[in-house]
Amino acid sequence: MKTRVKRLIGDRAFYRMVLAVTIPIMVQNGITNFVSLLDNIMVGQVGTEQMSGVAIVNQLIFVFNLCIFGALSGAGIFTAQFYGQGNHRGIRDTVRIKIWLAVSITIVAEVVFLVFGENLISLYLAEENDAAKNAVALTHGLAYMRIMLVGLIPFMIVQVYSSTLRETGETLLPMKAGILAVFVNMTLNYVLIFGKLGLPALGVRGAAIATVVSRFTECFVVVGWTHIHKEKNRYVEGLYQSMRAPKKLVWNIIQKGTPLLINETLWAAGMALLLQCYSVRGLSVVAAMNISSTVSNVFNVAFIALGNAVAIIIGQLLGAGKMEEAKDTDAKLIAFSVAICVAIGVVMALIAPAFPQIYNTSDEVKALAADFIWVAALCMPQNAFMNTAYFTLRSGGKTVVTFLFDSVYMWCVNIPLAFVLSRYTGWNIVIVYLLCQMVDLVKCAIGYVLVKKGVWIQNIVVE
Repeated sequence: MKTRVKRLIGDRAFYRMVLAVTIPIMVQNGITNFVSLLDNIMVGQVGTEQMSGVAIVNQLIFVFNLCIFGALSGAGIFTAQFYGQGNHRGIRDTVRIKIWLAVSITIVAEVVFLVFGENLISLYLAEENDAAKNAVALTHGLAYMRIMLVGLIPFMIVQVYSSTLRETGETLLPMKAGILAVFVNMTLNYVLIFGKLGLPALGVRGAAIATVVSRFTECFVVVGWTHIHKEKNRYVEGLYQSMRAPKKLVWNIIQKGTPLLINETLWAAGMALLLQCYSVRGLSVVAAMNISSTVSNVFNVAFIALGNAVAIIIGQLLGAGKMEEAKDTDAKLIAFSVAICVAIGVVMALIAPAFPQIYNTSDEVKALAADFIWVAALCMPQNAFMNTAYFTLRSGGKTVVTFLFDSVYMWCVNIPLAFVLSRYTGWNIVIVYLLCQMVDLVKCAIGYVLVKKGVWIQNIVVE
């Protein structure tokens, strides 16, 4: 037993290496989510309907964000392993493929949101709600969405460059650019939402403008730095001289990446559908979910960053052919992630009663939000394990397995359960939410078996 435990604990050098990768990602995501939290609180000061409209649109845009993430992840598996090989030409080819994928998805998303935006927002406004409140939420949601669509373009470009920088060992620059963007966003939020410095109070439109400007700021910094420092980023030399890539690599990325793209798309759509299931219980549930998810996202950066660390560190070890080291390192990374998230869950539980009091909303919404935060705190360790297991399987190119493990499970288990419990029982919505979260313990067991068997241990970029 002691030997097994020792295998899960690294030495100081191990944790220094892990923290060197995870802290910049954690800081960047943490600050970004903290500003989203401030943005959310500021909009929440305007009113519950405005906050609900913005929350619905952000849930829809979240689907686009994860589509981009999923599309780039397939190529990113190869980028990390090419970097482990020292193959700069291979990295350059993967970046070109990333650009094609990201541009295609962004065009489709812009068309969908422009044509069907009103219908999509209306799905979350239950007919049982007050019609006047629904109309206010819809109006503000549409105003917010139309401005946010401009920001999809710089977001897409940043994801192409930042993901490549991280996969090639440069985690500090995306963090610094993210921090700058956050301060731009935070400052403009205050000025534009409430109408400071002589400017008119724009409410939700001001929040959208601030976000778009911050995304362009981040884009200019990331792209500019990458091309200026060609000696560090050798793959950008001649990047745009041609947008062609080897057919074999394109086909390999399509094979590995398509399950990831479908997975992230279905997972994000599933999250949106889960919120829609809960929303039939009223606008107060939508508002409470928004408050809970906002604070949860701030704490989730820990296991998300450690998941990225698995993808980067394990991917590079596999690409270098260090299979046993990869297996040993992965076990330590998973254990570290779960341990960290146990502590984080305790902190979340402690702040759960106090945090919703910041919002200018009803006592019912505040009480529901506190309960949802408690549920999220309880589920932090299981989420940490699922996330690192997912990235472990993905790092070795087992994308079909991750597709089954992640989104197929959600659509076959989580969503049907939420649909039935929210519509056909009179159970308290907090109990419904708890059951829909705890059913993921089955997924944890499946992930444990797959990781333990080592099905992910393979080098997919061997010449």
